[in-house]
Amino acid sequence: MKRFLLNVVLMILAFTVQNCVFPLIPFLTATPNLLLILTFSFGFIYGKEAGLLYGLFAGILLDLFYSGPFGFYTLLFINIGYFNGICTQYYYEDYINLPLVMSLVNELIYNLYIYVFRFLIRGRLNILYYLRELMIPEIIFTVVTTLFLYRLILFINRWLKRMENRRD
Repeated sequence: MKRFLLNVVLMILAFTVQNCVFPLIPFLTATPNLLLILTFSFGFIYGKEAGLLYGLFAGILLDLFYSGPFGFYTLLFINIGYFNGICTQYYYEDYINLPLVMSLVNELIYNLYIYVFRFLIRGRLNILYYLRELMIPEIIFTVVTTLFLYRLILFINRWLKRMENRRD
């Protein structure tokens, strides 16, 4: 239960930083997608069901904050959490290459989803502009941020395991 509550607090904190702090920094052209990093990390570390649950929570947070059809982000984040949870069998705590590749792929899927359903449907066909100005900078920031945030999640996970083992 402590693990779940701590992860929810981390997601709320990441949501707040992503939507309230990062836009105030004037030199950032793109910002890392912290909720995406947490969703795929929790799915990768804890499994499909946890990825689905945390994806649902992150998607609902984004759907409540942004306008548009309700469930737009929820559908995407549920799928990202679930499909990254399938990779749990390849999970090794100190193995950083797979989470970085997963971060890259997830961010690419996220941005293509946004492009197709927010821009392409409205007739904005210049994908090269979207790729150059929005996708590539955000992908780079997210992958670099994954290096640090994934290590933090692993540290918290180890700490919670030690606390549970000490209690038993």
